[in-house]
Amino acid sequence: MKLPLSGRALTAGAVAVATLVTGGSAAGVASASAPSTPASGPAAVAAAPDIPIANVKAHLTRLQSIATANGGNRAHGRPGYQASLDYVKAKLDAAGFTTHVQQFTASGRTGYNLIADWPGGDANQVVMAGSHLDSVTSGPGINDNGSGSSAVLETALAVARSGYQPTKHLRFAWWGAEELGLVGSRHYVNSLGSAERAKISGYLNFDMIGSPNPGYFVYDDDPTIEKTFKDYFAGLGISTEIETEGDGRSDHAPFKNAGVPVGGLFSGADYRKTSAQAAKWGGTVGQPFDRCYHSSCDTTANINDTALDHNSDAIAYAMWELSQ
Repeated sequence: MKLPLSGRALTAGAVAVATLVTGGSAAGVASASAPSTPASGPAAVAAAPDIPIANVKAHLTRLQSIATANGGNRAHGRPGYQASLDYVKAKLDAAGFTTHVQQFTASGRTGYNLIADWPGGDANQVVMAGSHLDSVTSGPGINDNGSGSSAVLETALAVARSGYQPTKHLRFAWWGAEELGLVGSRHYVNSLGSAERAKISGYLNFDMIGSPNPGYFVYDDDPTIEKTFKDYFAGLGISTEIETEGDGRSDHAPFKNAGVPVGGLFSGADYRKTSAQAAKWGGTVGQPFDRCYHSSCDTTANINDTALDHNSDAIAYAMWELSQ
């Protein structure tokens, strides 16, 4: 998640229009299943699969290794970002997605978005999930935002494993230069004509979903998407709160500003957990949700497995529910 305007450098580079086509702190728990959806009518509604937490964590381990091998970060315009994108793209290509890499320029460096489309579904009704893949320069960015990136990746791979054929078209995205001011996602939205933007029936954003002292926050921008996530967590007996800390500070903002319905999940950054929140969710009162936010200690040790597990399953649940 990017810093608020007062705490970050403004983007210095102009966005180019070229598009390139290229090839815990907590112990893990058993993964919770999404609430079941009963069959109705002649065709049963497909149920979302459980997202294996071990697979999500394996992606995080890989992103950590990439950062370690590339100066300790995966920031925009740095080798660690390129290696991260190559890793995600290779997984998607092997799974049968149609991928393309979109190029832009920010702060004098070339940046990239990765877009992956699952073949099939109504191209006039697109359900889209995304996350930013870049870190800040000061750390490897495993919670911010390896967590969202890895969970979105594993959800996409679950689509492929299951051979899911939804009514609507599924698209997944990994954004560059979010930490410089939502540059990659804004470039993508601006590159779409109004007709193409109108085809996106929902954009779901996942930025920091494994915070070590976690909360369970749901975006309230679109009532249908909001209810989908709330229903999922209610099925687990988990109370949620409306997300306010990161409002307008992540990649949903350009979509929302363009009139696209948006939603998403968040487990907290540098705000501190209240006693009421600790009573609901556990954790430590008075401590940040993520004490390593934008720091060098945002490593694989900075992940709460339970939050990562629940949020990963919630992503799959929402993508299945909203695409049928």
